[in-house]
Amino acid sequence: MKAAEKDRVRRAKAAERRSLAERREAAQQAKAYEAKVRKAVIADERDRTAYEKAVKAAHAAAQQSEVERMSSEIDAVLDDLEGLLAATIDVDDHIDLETLRKPFDTTPFDMPDLEISLVAPKRPTFPPEPTYLEPDKPKGFFGKKRKLEEARAIARQIHETQKAEWASSVSALSEEYKIQLAAYDKAEAERIETLAAEKDRFRQELDDHNRSIDQFITNLSYGDAEAVQEYISLIVENSTYPDHFKVTHEFSFAPETAELRMSVTIPSPDKFPATKEYKYIKTSDEIRDVPLSQMEIKKRYASVLHQVAIRSLHEVFEADRRGLIRTISLEVGTKAQHPATGRLDFLPFVGVSAERDSFMEFDLSGLVPLATLKHLGAAISKDPVGLVAVDVTGVRKS
Repeated sequence: MKAAEKDRVRRAKAAERRSLAERREAAQQAKAYEAKVRKAVIADERDRTAYEKAVKAAHAAAQQSEVERMSSEIDAVLDDLEGLLAATIDVDDHIDLETLRKPFDTTPFDMPDLEISLVAPKRPTFPPEPTYLEPDKPKGFFGKKRKLEEARAIARQIHETQKAEWASSVSALSEEYKIQLAAYDKAEAERIETLAAEKDRFRQELDDHNRSIDQFITNLSYGDAEAVQEYISLIVENSTYPDHFKVTHEFSFAPETAELRMSVTIPSPDKFPATKEYKYIKTSDEIRDVPLSQMEIKKRYASVLHQVAIRSLHEVFEADRRGLIRTISLEVGTKAQHPATGRLDFLPFVGVSAERDSFMEFDLSGLVPLATLKHLGAAISKDPVGLVAVDVTGVRKS
């Protein structure tokens, strides 16, 4: 009994030691897992932080790139406006009316589709003619000849049926092709006939156009008022301003005095660019415009106004090589609500009259538009941005 008790106690202690070891090992594994999880969380946090940082950096770079693009665009707009006069200096504004002719041999036909031949129908592909297939010889010893004849009769019947079907198919395809070919021949003949008629019509229209050009040139050489008006229309149409700066012209020619009266309308001050550049504010993640100062807007708008006036005089005088226009009485302004009446009206900001001979002696590459206008005795608004118009009643020579 003592021995059994000792053995029981020994086993119990051994079991307790094993349990303790297992608990110790489980605790160590739990601590190891906890440490591993903690490290993974830290690593994940670092990755997340790095990712967020990279995203923010990429966004900031994209915003800065957009700022540079927007600033570049506004720079281009402002440069265009500063170069309105310079843009026309190296351009010969004369219009060679001979270039308005439309020779029959080189003027594109206005109905080119008629010049393309129709596509003829393709010849049909006929199926191969069926061939007679000799039946296999019957097997056995009795009645072979009779069986062979019966098989041959059946084979011949099948062949005749197939041949009849083939012939019918060939006939149908041939008939369909014949119909298509007839329709094609008719349509092609109609195309050729229509093409000849349209070519005659086209030639007649070109002849009429070229005769009108001849008459235009003749009338212009005599100083015909209507011809001069039309020529001036061509000049102002050829005067290319930036897309963002719309300019319109109204004019009339007085042949008895050889004076052109012209009114040029430019965009109103409230449509003039008011932004100098753009900046990205990183702290608030905003793109903000840096406005031009009011003084800068007034300076730039006045500069544009003076450039347009000198440019308009130059383009007309240079284009008129015949010297039909001796004087230009010019008004440059905008359409806006009149400060005094509140009505939409044309407000002149520059009024000037120039004689052809004296103006053509000016060197546009070296002059200052405002100084030139003053030299010409122009009426010039002191504050066009404030819509202060000028009195132009004394500007015209007649």
